[in-house]
Amino acid sequence: MRVLAAMTKRTTRARTLRRNSTEAETILWQVIRNNHAGAKFRCHVPVGPYIADFLCHDLKLIVEVDGGQHCENEKDEIRTKYLNKLGFKVIRFWNNDVVDNPEDIASTLTHAGPR
Repeated sequence: MRVLAAMTKRTTRARTLRRNSTEAETILWQVIRNNHAGAKFRCHVPVGPYIADFLCHDLKLIVEVDGGQHCENEKDEIRTKYLNKLGFKVIRFWNNDVVDNPEDIASTLTHAGPR
């Protein structure tokens, strides 16, 4: 029952994040949501104890859009190691890079793929 409650809590949190996306997340979602480079991305997806900003199962790729609070954040390193152990490649972009250069981010993602 406890596991189910935790899953429900993460799913509810993911839905809230989808409704309240940051400007950078909204911009990136517009760039990748429609079959970007032949890959299907999902937005704010629970993965284990975490919620990935963007996830592509086919590419085993997670894309995170981070603000300044994530600079040299030990929790992010732990999270990335966990996701890597599950077989995901994690790519992180700063909010301002997404807002200022969405085309560059799209190009980077086009060349990203399985490890």
